[in-house]
Amino acid sequence: MFQVRIHGRGGQGVVTAAEMLSVAAFDEGRHAQAFPSFGSERTGAPVVAFCRIDDRAIRLREPIMEPDAIIIQDPTLLHQVDVFAGLKNDGYILINTNKSFAALGLADLASAWNPAHLCTVSATELALKHVGRPVPNVPLLGGFAAISGVIQLASVLKAIGERFSGKLAAGNSAAATEAYETVRRGMAHA
Repeated sequence: MFQVRIHGRGGQGVVTAAEMLSVAAFDEGRHAQAFPSFGSERTGAPVVAFCRIDDRAIRLREPIMEPDAIIIQDPTLLHQVDVFAGLKNDGYILINTNKSFAALGLADLASAWNPAHLCTVSATELALKHVGRPVPNVPLLGGFAAISGVIQLASVLKAIGERFSGKLAAGNSAAATEAYETVRRGMAHA
């Protein structure tokens, strides 16, 4: 089972990201589960959502305490919440930013981690460019597909098409594709 925890703030599409990730996995013929965990649901409040992906039926229902991957939609949470709690030793970390791990104050973490499992991508900028709104969730799904290989970009694009239509679907697909390509290019140079 592959478990993902997504950290962000209300209004950033954290719950939608987990749901779309589960749809992408389901479209690949796998079992998937997505659910949120909120304290307060107001815009700007910290929000956590979870997604499990497996080839067999998923019976677990509790929050993910030991994720295989962490997606951080809002880098301001890095030093406010223990976003890395429980992350498995060889887990994946994807952060929405154009800064390096060192510039984020995470040099110690980066030096102890598999560099191929660490990634940043400017998802908010990509969302603004392609969709006109600063919602980083969908571009991060493209980046997640690239860094983890757990799901395919085609499945992410199909999930986008199932969730959105018209210009919104086209813009989100372009943002996810550009994030995917950006991450893949970064991995080639690492």
